[in-house]
Formats: sequence, C-alpha cells, structure tokens
Amino acid sequence: MVKLSQRQQKILSIVMVNGTLSSSDVHAEMARAGEDVSLVTVKRALSKMSSQGILAVTGSGRATSYEITALGRISAAVNAHEYCAVEPDKRYGLDSYNFALLPALPVDIFSDDERQQLNDATAKYEQRTADLPPAIQKKELERLIIELSWKSSKIEGNTYTLLDTEKLILENKEAPGHDRKEAKMILNHKEAFDYVRSNTAQFKTVTRKNLEDLHAVLVRDLSVGLGFRKKPVGIVGSKYRPLDNIYQITEAVDALAAAVTRMTTSYAKALVALLGIGYIQPFEDGNKRTSRLMANALLLANGAAPLSYRSVDENDYREAMLVFYELNAIAPFKKIFIDQYIFAAQNYAVK
Repeated sequence: MVKLSQRQQKILSIVMVNGTLSSSDVHAEMARAGEDVSLVTVKRALSKMSSQGILAVTGSGRATSYEITALGRISAAVNAHEYCAVEPDKRYGLDSYNFALLPALPVDIFSDDERQQLNDATAKYEQRTADLPPAIQKKELERLIIELSWKSSKIEGNTYTLLDTEKLILENKEAPGHDRKEAKMILNHKEAFDYVRSNTAQFKTVTRKNLEDLHAVLVRDLSVGLGFRKKPVGIVGSKYRPLDNIYQITEAVDALAAAVTRMTTSYAKALVALLGIGYIQPFEDGNKRTSRLMANALLLANGAAPLSYRSVDENDYREAMLVFYELNAIAPFKKIFIDQYIFAAQNYAVK
C-alpha cells in the first residue's frame, strides 16, 4: 500500500469530494479547511501524488488538473460513520461499478505494521492449537461454528439469539416464534463451514466454481436462485448500483479471482474476496454470507485462523462496506478485519 502523509490524505479527500480540480482549486479548498499551506507546496504535493499513481493528471500548462485514481480511492482514509450519516442520495460517492478498482488493488493491501500484527496473531494461534486433544478440538470447533453462524446471520437481520443458535446447532431445536427460514439460514452456515473446512484444497483462491458451490450451500432451501444473477439488484441504504447483466458480472468475478490470486498473503486474499464479492453482488441473494464464508475458506486453506465476527458491531460492518461500495476505500473495513482476526486468533483453537 502507498503510505500517505496527513497532508496528502487531506488533498486526496478534497479531490475525491469535488472531482477534477486544478492546483489553484485544491489550494483554495485547503485554505477553506483552515490549512495554512502555500500554492507551491500544494503543487509539489500534487506532483508527488501523481507520480505515486494516487492522482491522474489531465491537460497541461494552466489547464492542468488532477483527478483521483482507483488506487487513490483504495488508499483514502475515510470516516465511515461521518460519510454514512449523510442521506444516500446526497453522498459524493460513486453510484456504479468501478471497472478499474479490482485490477488496481496492490498485491498486499496491508502495511508492514498491519501485516506484523496479523503474523504475530497467527504465530500465537499456532501455538495455542498445537497438540490439542480431540475432545477439546471438537468443543472449539462447535464454539466457532455456533458464534460464526449466529453473528453472520445476525448481520443479515436474523433474530435468533446466541443461545437460540447454540440449541439449534447442538440439539436441532428451533426457537419458538421465529420464521423457519431463520433456522435454515443458521444451519446452512454450519454446513458451509464444514464444507470449506473439509475441502481446503479447493479454496486456495477464488474461482467461479468454488464461489457458486459455496453460495449453493448457504442458500439451500431458502428460495434463492442459484448461479450468477441475470437481473439487477439494489443495496438498501446505498446509492451504489451493482452491475446488472450476467456477462459483466462474470467478467467482474474473473477480475476478482485474478486479484485474489496475486495477493501475497492469506490475509489479503481473504479481505479482497470478502470486499469484492460484496461489491460485485454476483447472486440474487446471499452475497455477504458467501463473502464471509469465502474469506474463512481462504484463511483455512492457507493455514490461518478462521473468523467468527463475534465481536464486530453490525452497524460498523455495514458502514465500512458502504464506504467500499461508494468510495472504494478499504481502510474502514481493513480495521474491522484486523480486529476480528486478532480476536479470533486469541479466542479460538480450530485447525
């Protein structure tokens, strides 16, 4: 990832909000924001950012202007809560699929410090999971599956409690007063996790086949069509509209598979898959569930700890996803991913 200074982030934000700007326009916006900086300094910063691939230059001479690139969007520091507090139709984000986004993702989207945090967590996880007795392994696996199935379903609006979920998975007892589809959603999560854990060789990267196969397990008996969708879908609370035809959806999934394959760590593979599946929305329903289980499949296949998302705040999760949909910025969700990975490595012992 390109490391940007605080001033560069400020400039990036100005260009992202306002669109194509000249150096004088950027300088004027900096002044309005209370930044005491000279035009010469702004021009120097713009030149450096364009050389980094964060901004693109258009025109020449006095007509020179700057616009944000896909890499610039990926690298932008965004306050997700502030952005999402604005009504969807009044936000400055994108309303359609950015074809330049997935090819622009750096080969490792984590900084050296972030990667070290993740590697340290994995090392401790490996120590904790070494030579576990079979009885403990079984209990740990049950606990992870229960908490993952509960929280992933809750993010989708499922009203089962954690205790309800435990009874359902361990005793096959449905909670009274709930739609039977809620129970099925949870049980499908269990089956999906069992599936990816038993077939790790198939999940070293993302393919159309393993994506469709995983989705089919997650939506079984939920009246959801299988295969890539052929009709448009919308996203509640977002101005972003995903691709609306199967040909472009297929190409986008191919681009996602290529992006995941070129990532240099299991963490980056998992995060790119999680964000990318949600962004493309290849299925008529069940996309985010599929993205979370695919992230776990990639982590398990590459020897890392699986995530339960147990401690994530659902609103923070949704806002971070919306920021990626509309601004293509990964920072808010990357923080969630790192926090959840460290939590998982400290709290579970599943191999």
